[in-house]
Amino acid sequence: MLNALDYAYIGDAVYELYIRKYLISSGLTKVSELTKASLKYVSAKSQRTHLERLFDKQFLSEKEIELIKYGRNAKGTKSKSADIITYRLATGLECLIGYLHYNNQEQRIIEIINFIVERGESIC
Repeated sequence: MLNALDYAYIGDAVYELYIRKYLISSGLTKVSELTKASLKYVSAKSQRTHLERLFDKQFLSEKEIELIKYGRNAKGTKSKSADIITYRLATGLECLIGYLHYNNQEQRIIEIINFIVERGESIC
């Protein structure tokens, strides 16, 4: 297994890529609109909110919850724009996405992203 922050690093990029694909597929075309809309999904605060919804709806497996905790508990830098709890929870979500990506579980990433954006159809 990789270091939790390594998973989070790649997970951040993968997560943002899927969100960008979703936003473009939703019809947004102007970069300013895309940037504004992406904040509903990619900021630490929004990631925490989406992660809490995943927990509330019991959408995650035990293994996925362990991976989130693995990322949440990693010792990393502090965020200037979010409190430490919010930042660590966002890191946990990114760690999960990174782990799934490294383990070729792209379909599960798509399921999670679809749940987050509340779309029934696949984003890919």
